[in-house]
Amino acid sequence: MDRQPLLRNTEPDQSFQPLSPQLLPTVTTAAYLGTPQAKEFPSAPPAHLLDDVTGYEGTIGGEEHFVPPPLPAAEGTERLEPHPQRAWSIPTVTEEMAREAFIQYASSICCYSVKPAKEMAFRDLKPCNTYRYRLESFTESRSTEWTSKPYTGQFVDSNAYGPAPLPWDIVVHIPQLFQEHTEKVPVPHTSSVKGCHSCMALGRTACTNCTATGRVRCQVCSGRGFKSNDRCNPCHGSGLQRCVFCGGSGAKPCKTCAQSGQLLVYIQLIVKWKNNIFEYIADQQSGLSLELYDKMAGDCIFTDEQVMVSPIVAFPEIKITQASQQAIQQHRTQLTRASVIIQQRQTIEFIPITEVYYEWKGKEYSYFTCGTDNRVHAPDYPAKCCCCTIL
Repeated sequence: MDRQPLLRNTEPDQSFQPLSPQLLPTVTTAAYLGTPQAKEFPSAPPAHLLDDVTGYEGTIGGEEHFVPPPLPAAEGTERLEPHPQRAWSIPTVTEEMAREAFIQYASSICCYSVKPAKEMAFRDLKPCNTYRYRLESFTESRSTEWTSKPYTGQFVDSNAYGPAPLPWDIVVHIPQLFQEHTEKVPVPHTSSVKGCHSCMALGRTACTNCTATGRVRCQVCSGRGFKSNDRCNPCHGSGLQRCVFCGGSGAKPCKTCAQSGQLLVYIQLIVKWKNNIFEYIADQQSGLSLELYDKMAGDCIFTDEQVMVSPIVAFPEIKITQASQQAIQQHRTQLTRASVIIQQRQTIEFIPITEVYYEWKGKEYSYFTCGTDNRVHAPDYPAKCCCCTIL
């Protein structure tokens, strides 16, 4: 049987019998401009459309249901083995490098005079070298939710083909390591076809702009049918105008089911990969801000990447050793409660920093050379024509 339309599409001068203009809504300027109306119905399927699926208890529509990862076979028995002692090679910064960096720095800024850089007299060089430790833990978490989409005749993977696999048993391809990503996968054998809840399976919904009448009060004459004792031309004296949202039919195509009247309802698995980062600067003797450290290029002197890395030991800077132990323990304790660690990577960067004291025209100043590219930070440069602070 063919589906009947919800309302008849008629013209105002034919069989349509409008209500009194005073009882109809007024058409707004926004309606003429085609401004979209507010969303009328929730996109998530309601509870009465959801089937009971073993292993997915608690999954609802429109809200992610977190699924804790399975417990490891030997949880609590794993021992963190430290890396064996090794010989660390620590690079140094020379006075010649610091001098050349300062000259290049002054020459590169148009509002700076190069005279201080060329004429200065070095007084002292104070090493403020430091290390940056970084631990990355690439994790995977899973959640589920009921969702739906218009049914247009596609294959229905129902429970007739077998029981639904558990959330953590579904194989999902892991993306590039240490890159955050989200994947949404239909859970096999959870699909079914239901009547659309938004339109009661009719394919069309009542227009809220005209309250399903197809007509609205004329804005020009305020529903009186005349203006300044003359007949109103826009509404031909009727006081009514056709609703621009539904074309006068009083109903609109249902957006939820795309006019099909049916929905394919299924459980959706949401897999999220996240790169959790722990970063630590070993020493800040220079007094520079953390924002400046973020801009400094370091020399990577150690990299370790495994499924589970082990704490670093015997590093010349004891704070790096402590940071490694703290970070690894913290990630394993906190992250494994809600996710599975796929891969870990820890690195140590050496950041050369030197504070240079110099004299020019009888006054003492200082500047910093920072990072492997010897960028200069000189907030009190003595010969500049504007207030510039550049790293």
